[in-house]
This record gives sequence, structure tokens and C-alpha cells, in this order.
Amino acid sequence: MRIGYGYDAHQFSVDRKLILGGVDIPFHKGLWGHSDADVLIHSIIDAILGALAKGDIGTRFPDNDESYRNIDSRILLRKSAGLLHEEHYRICNLDATICAENPKLQPSIPLMRQNIAFDLNCDISQISIKATTEEGMGFTGEEKGISATAVVLITKV
Repeated sequence: MRIGYGYDAHQFSVDRKLILGGVDIPFHKGLWGHSDADVLIHSIIDAILGALAKGDIGTRFPDNDESYRNIDSRILLRKSAGLLHEEHYRICNLDATICAENPKLQPSIPLMRQNIAFDLNCDISQISIKATTEEGMGFTGEEKGISATAVVLITKV
């Protein structure tokens, strides 16, 4: 068994959609980034790559590569799932937390879990996603952006 940890943060941008866990969240701001800036999926990818000792998202999918500009992060997640398969590992469980003062994310979490379970080819019961706030503190509390953390446990097939 191996464990991996991932973290990502992006600042808000007024001219972007807010995409989290592959879900288009209704909100007046999105997140700035080279790809679709899905902090949740980015943290999950980093956790998977960490568990496999394969570097990080910036090394695997660099932001100076134009082929990744505005890419759907779910495509990158599926590529990361392919690495798991190539290395003969599978997901045991994944636990992720999104930190955002606004918008309220609870209604979108079931679809996020469904998307991620599908992309990782595992059961939805193996995917936990939570949302929290920082009670007005820090850059997420001041509504300057959103961050996400993820921990993944993988096992050899």
C-alpha cells in the first residue's frame, strides 16, 4: 500500500467558469489557471502522482505546454488513472477537502464524487469529498480563491 497527499490553490477570476470536481458550479467568479483550474481534481492528481512517486501535476502536465491550455482537468485525471493501471495499482480510497468561503458546495458534492469515481474507475463509496470554510481567515476566507487537499491510498493489484 502507498499513500499520497495533494494540495492546490487558485485565485478567483471574474472571466472564468467555476469548475470543481468536473462540475460547473453556478457562481459569479471562476478560478484563474492554465487549464480549467479545477483545484479539487488538481489536488487529487498530485496525491496520485505522489503515491506513485511520479512527481507532481506541474511536472507531468506543465503549464508552459499549450496542449494543456483550458483543458478539462478530468482528462488529466483519467491520464493519472492510466498511470495507476500501468503501475498495477488501484485506489483503496480517496479523501478530499475543498476550502471555500463561497459558494456553498454541498449540493454539488454528489456529482463531484460520481465524476471522480468514474474517472478513477472505482466505486463511489471509495471517494470522499468534503467542503469547509476558513471562517473569514486567510485567502480563501477573504474570498480571494479556493484551495483543496486530497489524500489517496492505493494498493498493488
